Amino acid sequence: MHPAKLLMLSGLLLLVMGALWYFAGWGPLSRLGRLPGDFSIRRGNWSVYFPITTSILVSILLTLLLYLFRR
Repeated sequence: MHPAKLLMLSGLLLLVMGALWYFAGWGPLSRLGRLPGDFSIRRGNWSVYFPITTSILVSILLTLLLYLFRR
């Protein structure tokens, strides 16, 4: 696939995902960042957030998408 087409498709996909995330708080993307393996630590006036499960899920989805586009 031509790099320009891949870039346009990626941009369109990001636009659609962003719109779903923004407008559909009830959709599947509403839980992204608050999955069972995502840890947050709050102590006093500081907090640390570790989105482990979200990172793994996004990595798997991007790997599958790139695999499909390269075929």
